[in-house]
Order: sequence, then structure tokens, then C-alpha cells
Amino acid sequence: MSFGPDLRAVLRNSMKRKSGVKTSRAAKRQKDAAAGNALVRRATSATLRAAVKDDVKAEIRRLKTQLAKATARIEELQAAAETDFLLEIPNRRGFERELARAISYIQRYHAAGALIVLDVDRLKPVNDQFGHAAGDEVLKAIVAVLSRQIRSSDVIGRLGGDEFALLLWNLSETDAHAKAAALEADVDGLSFAFEGSTVGTGVSAGVVLLGPHSEAGRALADADRAMYVRKAQRRHEAQPLASTSRTAS
Repeated sequence: MSFGPDLRAVLRNSMKRKSGVKTSRAAKRQKDAAAGNALVRRATSATLRAAVKDDVKAEIRRLKTQLAKATARIEELQAAAETDFLLEIPNRRGFERELARAISYIQRYHAAGALIVLDVDRLKPVNDQFGHAAGDEVLKAIVAVLSRQIRSSDVIGRLGGDEFALLLWNLSETDAHAKAAALEADVDGLSFAFEGSTVGTGVSAGVVLLGPHSEAGRALADADRAMYVRKAQRRHEAQPLASTSRTAS
């Protein structure tokens, strides 16, 4: 068959148009596919970010829980290290910590306080004759007496062996000495029965006032010296309570 030049041109143009439509459709499909892939990538990325964010939050919560447990355990160990196991009161380390805090408060707010150091009299014969269990019973009874004589804001501690200390707030010198004398009298009134024998005990008290220039170690040393003076007085004759006439520095 023979076509004229015009018919051949028409056929060529028609084929080109069909080819262009196919190319356009293919391009559109590629574009749509690319857009879909982009949406998938964005959705996947958002999902991953959300998952990572949740994981991070969960890890933070876990670490906070572990930190809280560790902090509580440290506080328990510190309390145990600063507590007398037998008498359940601060030991020397714990009392010195409380004393240092109190002095810092006194210095900052111009408050007042007193430190009383007490030594138990006649405890060694009880331990030697009746055993340390009997001596422990005496110490527990003495701590019970001392605890009844102080306020909730005051502190009682065991410095070691048969020596105790009291931190008393807002007492004048006269009141501090009166309190020490009352403590001696209360403990002197105790009696114990061991193996059919009745025994007594007592305490000797030394007093030091706490002021803006006080220092914990020095205050304890001054009160300790005053206590030994008082112990000598009680051993030989009844005399007024020994004390320092100055504020501990």
C-alpha cells in the first residue's frame, strides 16, 4: 500500500503522541513511587524516633529508681555507722556530727546551747562480778533515764564505753548545771538485782556552754575535763557541780 506524504505524517504524529502518553504515564508512576517511598521513610523515621524516645524515657526512669535505692542504702549504712548498736543512740561519730551541726546553727543564728559529758560510776565492778550482760542492762537503764530528762530536740550519744554526752538547746548556765545535777540524782536512784545482790550506780557530769566561738572538738575536751573534776568531787565528798566558768571556744 502506498501512502501519500500527508498520511505518513499523520501516522508518525499519532505514534509520537502515543509514545509520549506512555512516557508521561511511566514518569508519573515513578514520581508516585518516589513520593510513596518518601512517605514510608518519613513514617519509619518518625516511628523509630518515637521508639527511641520511649526507650530513653524508660532508661531514665530505671536509672532514677536505681539512684533512689542506692541513696537510701547509703543513708542506711551511714546511719548504721553512726549509731550505737546496743543502745540505739548516736555513737561518738554520730554525736560529733550532731554537735558540729548544732554549733554551726548557734554561730549562724546566735542561739544558745549546752554540752554535758557524763561518765558512769561503778560500772566496772558490775562487769567484773556479774558479766557484761549485766553491765549492758545498767547502761540501757541509764540511757532510759537520761532520755526521759531531755527534749525531742536534744541529742544523747554514747562517746564510748561508759561515757555519754548530751546536747541541750537553749539553756542558760544556771539551767545547764541544774539539769546536770538532776541527771546525776536520777541515775543515783537506780538499783539493780544481779544474782541475789542489789547494786547501784551513778554518773558524774561535766558542763560546758556552747556559743558563737565554740568548736566541737574543743567543747568535748572542755566538758570531759569538767566531768573528771566532778568525778573526783563525788568520789571524795559531796560538793557543788564542777564546771568551767567560760563559754567553750
